[in-house]
This record gives sequence, C-alpha cells and structure tokens, in this order.
Amino acid sequence: MKRTYLSIFLITALAVFSCGEDTGSNDFDAAAQSLTDDAALIDYLQTHYLNEDDGGIWTISAGETPLMDAVQSQTVVNNDVSYTLYRLMLQEGVMAAPTRADSVLVTYTGMLMDSTVFDSSSNRLWFSLTSVVDGWSHGLTNFKAGQRVVNPDESFYYENSGEGFLFIPSGLAYANAPQVTIPENSPLIFKITLNDVNDADHDQDGILSIDEDLDGDGNVKNDDTDGDGTADYLDTDNS
Repeated sequence: MKRTYLSIFLITALAVFSCGEDTGSNDFDAAAQSLTDDAALIDYLQTHYLNEDDGGIWTISAGETPLMDAVQSQTVVNNDVSYTLYRLMLQEGVMAAPTRADSVLVTYTGMLMDSTVFDSSSNRLWFSLTSVVDGWSHGLTNFKAGQRVVNPDESFYYENSGEGFLFIPSGLAYANAPQVTIPENSPLIFKITLNDVNDADHDQDGILSIDEDLDGDGNVKNDDTDGDGTADYLDTDNS
C-alpha cells in the first residue's frame, strides 16, 4: 500500500502567501490549465482515501471509500477563469467563521499530489486571508474556529477547532509561477486546523476590513474609493 500523506518536515511558513504577477510566458492559457488541474484533482480524489487511523491520505488498494465521495466543491472565478476548489471537512468548528478579509490562527501541512510535503507548521501561526493564496482565502471561509480554553496558569489551548483538507487547483495557488519547492502549474493539498479568527482592521481606522468591501463581493482588495491605488481596507484616507 502506498502512503501518500508523508511524515511532516518544516520548510517555511511563507509557502502559503500569495505571489505577485505570474512569471511564466505571456501566452499562458489559464482556462486550459484550469481544466487540466480539475481532471488531475478528480483523478486524485477518486484514487485516494482518508485513513481514519492516522488521519492521512492513502492510495486506494482494497476498495476503500474514495475521497471523491466525501468532498465538497465550490466554484471560484478569478480573472474570468472558473476554478473548482475541493474541500474535505473533518470537523466544522464551533465558533466564528472567517471572511476573506480576516486573519486566522492555524496549523497546517501542505503537499503536492506526488506526496512531497513542501511546507508545514505544528505551531499555531496567524495569517491574513488577504495575503495568502486564493485557495486558502476562499476555502477557509467554510470552516469555523475552535473554542479557546484557558488553563489556571494562563496557558491555553483550543478544542473543537475546524479541521479538514483543501484540494487547490494551481490557478488558486501559484499558477505558472514556480516557487522554490513548488513546480509551476501544481495543484496543492493542505491539511488545516483553524483554531481562531480575528476580525481584522488592517488600516486601524476603526472600520473592520470586511466592512470596507463596498461592492459586497467578499474581496476587499478591489475596493478603492479615492482611486489612489491603495485598497480601502489598507487606506486610512479613502474618502
């Protein structure tokens, strides 16, 4: 039996941050790549299963239930290209769900479809969902935070946190811009535990960032009231 979810090793927390413009060729066909990625992800989901004994993903060898029977999907449109993002919900969580403008406290492991683990953190880290790959910013809004439990010595932990897997097409990750440990056009798989959510006010102007989403599309990065090139959620002077 081939085990696909390998043991974790720490590379860098920066792998989940979104990159800038693609560095690949100008004639890159994002729509065609989206179809290629979706076919690859569907094949992966049909040939792998969740091993409940260790919480990892393994290759089907004895008629186990494929991931495809358990995942949910959502359509994300970026730059007029439609992408399908898949998620496997292990536990929804019990507290607030983040918006795409909020910050999240997570632990996670990221891997390629060939089993290579390229990034992980067993320590809880805060990320702004405005700064991570689109697969995270869209996918994590389906999970809820856990409940914070404070011990007598003021240390704390979380219980009943949201937990699951995201299966992300390359167009919602790094597309044709290769990273140090991620080849171009690579779909990504993340196992994520969502511990806490912060209702972010990025520019500290007393208005929550999500309330500066004037067009109501969930994306605060495309709202620029005064046209100065700085999105409202980062602009203290956006009148």
